[in-house]
Amino acid sequence: MTKQKSKAPPSAKPVPAGSSPPSAQLDQLRVRIDGIDQQLVELLAQRGRVVDQVTRVKQQHALPTFHPAREENLISVRRTQAVQAGLDPDYVEDLFRTMLRHSRVGQLDTLGRRGVRPGAKVLIVGGRGSMGRFFSRWFQQSDYEVHVLDVDDWPQVKPLTAGIDLCLLAVPIAVTPAIAGRIAPHLPRGCVLADITSLKREPLAAMLRAYDGPVVGLHPLFGPATTTMDKQIVVVSPGRQMDACQWLLDQLSVWGNILVDTPADEHDEIMGIVQALRHFATFAFGQFLHSRRVPISRTLELSSPIYRLELAMVGRLFAQDPLLYAEIVFATPERLTLLKDFIHSLNENLGMIEKGEKAEFVARFRKVADWFGPFSEQAMRESTFLVEKLVHRF
Repeated sequence: MTKQKSKAPPSAKPVPAGSSPPSAQLDQLRVRIDGIDQQLVELLAQRGRVVDQVTRVKQQHALPTFHPAREENLISVRRTQAVQAGLDPDYVEDLFRTMLRHSRVGQLDTLGRRGVRPGAKVLIVGGRGSMGRFFSRWFQQSDYEVHVLDVDDWPQVKPLTAGIDLCLLAVPIAVTPAIAGRIAPHLPRGCVLADITSLKREPLAAMLRAYDGPVVGLHPLFGPATTTMDKQIVVVSPGRQMDACQWLLDQLSVWGNILVDTPADEHDEIMGIVQALRHFATFAFGQFLHSRRVPISRTLELSSPIYRLELAMVGRLFAQDPLLYAEIVFATPERLTLLKDFIHSLNENLGMIEKGEKAEFVARFRKVADWFGPFSEQAMRESTFLVEKLVHRF
């Protein structure tokens, strides 16, 4: 019998005579990659040193940390450069946005400690609460003289308010109007009276009634766990003598916040949707999962990243103070009416499901999609970005 020659597997390719085996070739390429990585790290270090110089110039001339127009122009230029180099522009944009954010946060560690009115006296009413402590730290690190007035400190209200430049109310929504009335007679002329509650109409009106000096309503759209104020939003509801309040707004900007001027009535109407409705719907969903004893870990094993993200937002709610969310949901009669309308809408849609009206479901779906318009595409991009980040993290 003729002995047949063994054939190489279809996937195997003969190695040309004199060439290195694949493992040796990979080793050589990896050495080159390591060298490039070292150069990248050194370039980042060089960039960091230049950023430090920029920080010193900004500090000397009291210039703002964040320059939105420059950042967006830089991103546009780098995206164009990426395309010309044969790279994915989204990939390059992601890298540069990470670098820019790192630079901003680093600058804020220095510039964010700058006080617009260093040495000014700040009294935080409710300063032992979570948000009160949060703002105490930020004012203190910017060289303000900070004092706290809490429940047990009212016997010392006169010495605590003597010569203060800012009285910041960081107390629960329900008691803010009463506290404004109680503290107002003790405020020196020219002192700014401000609050940081998540409602603005009643607190602002109460401050204006009780005090005839500078008044401004603030709503920080973040919590006390925030580690940096970089690009954090603070709603500003104008009250009275806003020119006298400007130093406070400038201080918030120096810390990195983005200020959004919003009349009190508009603020409360929008917050009914953004906060009360959203928190109530999240609470109801979490409570339903609990009532069904849904196995959280098992659902995560069988879920897409977007569901994990959605469930993370539910879990985030229940990881926080229930009294805070109770205040938001129960705050006003208008919010109760809004929640009733929401429940009515759910019942209408449930009736459609009970009747098996798939065509009606599609029609309603398309109607809402048309109403969302271009935001749907933006939402798809943003959520995809978040999902991809989540996938890379876990």
